[in-house]
Amino acid sequence: MPETREQGLPPAHPELTAWRLATLTARGLVSDRRERREVHVSTAVRRGPFTVRAVDPRLREPVFILGAPRSGTTFLGSCFAALPEVSYHFEPRVTKAVARQVYEGTWPERRAALTFRTTYALLQVAAGQGGRRFVEKTPENCFIVPFLRRTFPDARFVHIIRDGRDVAVSHAEKSWLAARSAGGAGRGRAGEAWGPWARWWVERDRVEEFAAVSDITRTAWAWRRFTEAARTHLAALDPDRVLTVGYEDVVQHPEDAAVKIAGFFGHQKPPKPLRQSLLRADPRSIGRWRSTLDEQGRADVEQEAGALLRELGYDD
Repeated sequence: MPETREQGLPPAHPELTAWRLATLTARGLVSDRRERREVHVSTAVRRGPFTVRAVDPRLREPVFILGAPRSGTTFLGSCFAALPEVSYHFEPRVTKAVARQVYEGTWPERRAALTFRTTYALLQVAAGQGGRRFVEKTPENCFIVPFLRRTFPDARFVHIIRDGRDVAVSHAEKSWLAARSAGGAGRGRAGEAWGPWARWWVERDRVEEFAAVSDITRTAWAWRRFTEAARTHLAALDPDRVLTVGYEDVVQHPEDAAVKIAGFFGHQKPPKPLRQSLLRADPRSIGRWRSTLDEQGRADVEQEAGALLRELGYDD
């Protein structure tokens, strides 16, 4: 085991060299094709024949789906993919990695903006969906909304918020922030090592604390940080360009959610594919924390995220 891991430190994060960016781009194009195919099969999406417009690289009113990991962003993205005018993409690898550079200010904004625009255009054209409405979901975008707004002045944002207790439980079931992943080979889409290591979005004065707390505390921490960041940044934007939806509302009242979402995309009434996709939500995903969290787990979540839970109305 490398010495840094024995000392409780995270493995080095891979530097974003030109070669690494090229590798992420190539891998991203391959995985994007596979992931879009899976979404289209699950939602029964039917696409029309290829046209010259399909290679149009221009991005018009792109939509960014924001939310903490395990908040329902993937489900919502798959529902948006059911709209015929949408070109949906799941966590593009390059921009997911560059989000850190934007947040830390280690790249000139002009370079980062060019990378984002080029990556999105390439993904859309490679998918044969040029001219459609580009939609993507990447949780890390919660921290760089002002940059996205400057880079894409006509952008729109959808923020999905879920009960942080359910999010913490669902997130802790994954290996991403788990102590059990320390020393393993698992890495995320941006190249970050799985394990209890502090990510770039952790408060600087609490970095050492992050690896020492329980898994459920780390996942509650992530929910709080992502949710607070998105809410803060989106509050400064034109309300007409922001749609906030509750995960529980989407699951329990899909017809109402369809109307709300369709209106945001300019439809007078919800297209049938959108309504059908929203109906796939599983009501059993709501309130799982009640039977999953023990007394200590509930205390850990309360200590880390209790104030925000109550502010959002999750106080039962």
